[in-house]
Amino acid sequence: MILALVLFLVTYVLLLVLPKYRAYVALASAALFVILGILPLGKVFSSVDWNVIMMIAGTMGVVSLFIESKMPSLLADIIIARTPNVKWAIISLSLFAAIISAFVDNVATVLMVAPVALNISRKLNTSPVYGIIAIAIASNLQGAATLVGDTTSILLSGHAGLDFLDFFVYKGKPGMFWVVQVGAVASTLVLLWVFRKEKQKIDIKDKTLVTDYFPTVLLAGTILLLIAASFIPEGKKPETINGLICMGLMAIGIIREIIKNKNYEGLIRTVKEIDYFTLLLLSGLFIVISGITEAGVVDEISKIFVKVSGNNVFLMYTLIVWASVLFSAFIDNIPYVATMLPVTGKIAALMGVDPTLLYFGLLAGATLGGNLTPIGASANITGLGILKKEGYEVSAKEFMKISVPFTLAAVLSGYILVWIIWR
Repeated sequence: MILALVLFLVTYVLLLVLPKYRAYVALASAALFVILGILPLGKVFSSVDWNVIMMIAGTMGVVSLFIESKMPSLLADIIIARTPNVKWAIISLSLFAAIISAFVDNVATVLMVAPVALNISRKLNTSPVYGIIAIAIASNLQGAATLVGDTTSILLSGHAGLDFLDFFVYKGKPGMFWVVQVGAVASTLVLLWVFRKEKQKIDIKDKTLVTDYFPTVLLAGTILLLIAASFIPEGKKPETINGLICMGLMAIGIIREIIKNKNYEGLIRTVKEIDYFTLLLLSGLFIVISGITEAGVVDEISKIFVKVSGNNVFLMYTLIVWASVLFSAFIDNIPYVATMLPVTGKIAALMGVDPTLLYFGLLAGATLGGNLTPIGASANITGLGILKKEGYEVSAKEFMKISVPFTLAAVLSGYILVWIIWR
């Protein structure tokens, strides 16, 4: 067990200090777990949650087609046309990004909506910095709202067996969707205060032209089929049904592109847009986590958490939420959540409580808490990358001027609401 723990800790340190090589670190660590005999070779394939991997890959492909259709830009233009000034334009764009991000990857959402904020700032000769920061943190917030909103939600659904509708109503109680919406209301009030002085008028007449509505239908179809699949009783559907749905609809979209354009450009473009780095990272982490579980490390970590909390459920819940906020402020929440899910499940078993409270606390802290710093979430890094490309260098202090009150409002409201509902 000592060898497994040391290898795991070294892996995590390398994930922190070598962010550009995280996928390779995870795969190399996974290989060592097998080579050293910690994880039997026969358990490697089953250690990877293929439903999660296929869901992420398929959703990325469908989203790529959706972005290419320019529909998100058109929707943003329509919203902006109905706003009286810059303050409401920023709020509207952040809310629009939030709505999209509940069903589309956060990074993809930022890539869709940020160009509209840039266009507004150019026409008004103002800085786009605060607008794009607001879009990034709002999109990251809503990632926990639905099963397909963020990789962390997909990881939770795979681990806990949650379906699409469970994020809305679970065991007869409000699910994470409503918790996130309360957090969104609280954090939007913060944005209204931050941008209270931005009252320049807006007049944008040109609208994006959309000629292909099929990708929009495809994305809507993905969501509807995931909802439909959630009604199929357990035991009567494949374990990878959600992944098969997402991959199947991506394949339909690619085939249509090939037939429509009579070339393979659509296939090549869509395949290139899939984030293989994240898929490889997750695959490696699944194997590593299976290895430390096999070695008994997860059990020992869980016992330490229970001992620290004094077997008090409220203290344990508080520890998980705010520790998740702290960790996710400085490291990517994907490896953190992937690691903590089995630990959280084991903690609940040791304490003899329903794990839902701790699972939702983990998701709220890790996903909502990722907004605290510029490096806490991929959406934030993407937004700052767009600004840098435009010639705007944003300091951590400038970013956190908005992100800290936004995050604390969202996490605190989520922390209280999850406890009230699921204690």
